[in-house]
Amino acid sequence: SSRPYLREYRPMGGTPPGVRMLLIASVVVFCLQEFAGRTVVGEILKIFELYPVFVVKRFFVWEVVTYLFLHGGVSHILFNMLALWMFGKDLEFEWGTQRFLKFFFTCGVVAGVCVVVLNYAFSDPYIPTVGSSGAIYGILAASAVLWPDRVILYGFIFPIPMKYFVWIVGAISFFGSLNPNSGVSDIAHLGG
Repeated sequence: SSRPYLREYRPMGGTPPGVRMLLIASVVVFCLQEFAGRTVVGEILKIFELYPVFVVKRFFVWEVVTYLFLHGGVSHILFNMLALWMFGKDLEFEWGTQRFLKFFFTCGVVAGVCVVVLNYAFSDPYIPTVGSSGAIYGILAASAVLWPDRVILYGFIFPIPMKYFVWIVGAISFFGSLNPNSGVSDIAHLGG
């Protein structure tokens, strides 16, 4: 019973402070992105997107963190924040706020480094990456390790254990990464 993966999954109520802070920060930045558009503020926000070429040649190393708070559209932020709330809150309740936030940012930074390295090696380093999907995939993987038999609704319809859900989305990202021009940074997903 001292091992969390042997305990049955029991949902907890409320939203813990770390998840709440990440949700608020992401939504505020997204609103700023949307309302700024092509103004000066919108152009300034572009230096916070993850451009592999700028990280390597201009040493814009902050981009491997700041890209986590930028998103490419309403559906992008909606699904990322829904997954953060659904799975991140349970991890934060289990681990505590400090450990959860370290994990979130570690997954996000590692995903960003993977994007920089692999885009330089196999794709176009001038293509920007935005979104917290890499960190979200790390959260999904951790949830599957801790609560492998937790049943979720895949596509909001089909009940499936968490361990199989993570394998499915991982396989989708793996096969998606074979097409570097898809417009989706599957490398970031797998890096998380």
